[in-house]
Amino acid sequence: MRLLKGNGSPSENRLLAALPPAEYESLRPHLEQVSFSLGESVYQADLQMNHIFFPTTCIISLLYTMENGASAEIGVVGNEGVVGIALFMGGKTTPNHALVQSAGNALRMKADTLRDEFILGGSFQQLLLRYTQALITQISQTAVCNRLHSVEKQLCRWILLSHDRLQSNELRMTQELIANMLGVRRQGITSAARRLQTAGMIKYTRGRIAILDRRALETTVCECYQVVKNEYDRLLGG
Repeated sequence: MRLLKGNGSPSENRLLAALPPAEYESLRPHLEQVSFSLGESVYQADLQMNHIFFPTTCIISLLYTMENGASAEIGVVGNEGVVGIALFMGGKTTPNHALVQSAGNALRMKADTLRDEFILGGSFQQLLLRYTQALITQISQTAVCNRLHSVEKQLCRWILLSHDRLQSNELRMTQELIANMLGVRRQGITSAARRLQTAGMIKYTRGRIAILDRRALETTVCECYQVVKNEYDRLLGG
């Protein structure tokens, strides 16, 4: 993680952008802009969290890692949300691991400042709580999807969720990292990506996925993607 000059713009994170101007201005002096590289850890499981993060151009995966080292993604956070909900939900640690899925920037706030601002109530508190409800829906639906749906449909869901959080049609991600996030074998990702590429939906080259036909991906994906999107739109206004 690298600290950048300036404290960013409220429009770069949709939660902050939704705040009334007066509330945002009260938070602005407490926000620092940081940069993350691909694969970097934002926080580790069971270690004290000192900051909360509002992604602006990066995407962060929430992972659960088993004792044998196997891991699977339980949620993904981009410029629509915040990483570190345990800090305002009553905890200082979490059993999950947060890993940078797509390199970019975020705004961070110290944990103590976050808790002080949260207990004041107002729009900031309400937005964080509504976002938490939307994230819980995403985590629950991910568990169902990983259990019941094919790797191809899971990959479609993952691509669409990532695309929603980027301003580009290209995702930079290795097959190994995707496999770890979905909790499947790398060969499964290879086969699924090949089928999507043959169908003209994506173009996959080493470490990069270019989205060629989003509408076709939306037709192919399971209902889990739309369930999550609808809940975010309902609670946070799309």
